[in-house]
Amino acid sequence: MLCSPMPFRSLDPVRILATAERLERRVAERFPDRGLAQVAAEVVALARGITTEVAMLATPLWWLRGLVALIVLAGASVFVWVGSILPLREVGQEAIGSVQSIEAVINTLLLAGLGLLALIQLEARVKRRRVGRGLHGLRSIIHVIDMHQLTKDPVTLSPDFTPTEASPARDLDAVGMSRYLDYCSELLAITGKLAALYSQAVPDEGVAQAVTDIELLGSSLSRKIWQKIGMIDAATPAPKRKAR
Repeated sequence: MLCSPMPFRSLDPVRILATAERLERRVAERFPDRGLAQVAAEVVALARGITTEVAMLATPLWWLRGLVALIVLAGASVFVWVGSILPLREVGQEAIGSVQSIEAVINTLLLAGLGLLALIQLEARVKRRRVGRGLHGLRSIIHVIDMHQLTKDPVTLSPDFTPTEASPARDLDAVGMSRYLDYCSELLAITGKLAALYSQAVPDEGVAQAVTDIELLGSSLSRKIWQKIGMIDAATPAPKRKAR
């Protein structure tokens, strides 16, 4: 569990999970026989996994740091050992100071430095790979949510609408369709907050950009949903609207 001394400046994964679980119950109570209830359950499953994962990502990978330290010590020992067995020349000191010798030393130091830098950044790469897998799951569920709202068209509520043989089943009234779309929007919002947990746990520029892409995707789809809700609201008298 992530604990923050400033609870109003950071996201609490436990509360996000609680919000997702409550939304799942709301969807299941109102639409028990629809696929959206299963989608909400999948979002809760993702939220549980992400809550556990971000707690691990927020802590250092001590086993990996220990491995890197051992590799660095081993490399330094090899350099010292090689230096101790090389014959020392007392004659021909000009050869030691030659351009070839200086270039070899510089190349060796550069390679050693690059190797050390790669080892130091190894932990960040491991965490970015884990974050990438988690964000891929969120991106997939976002598209699944969008698929569930595609056929919920306010135009079909018009008495002048005539379905065709290929038209999907339209069994929602204005209130039901509005609630269905609202739940889709809430699910998209939760996926955005779950993505933000990754950038909060791993303060990396690449992770932040990937999380931003997820949030923009969810926001763009949510805007389409709210346009539909606005059309329903404009055509439905306010006293007949009932929400939960």
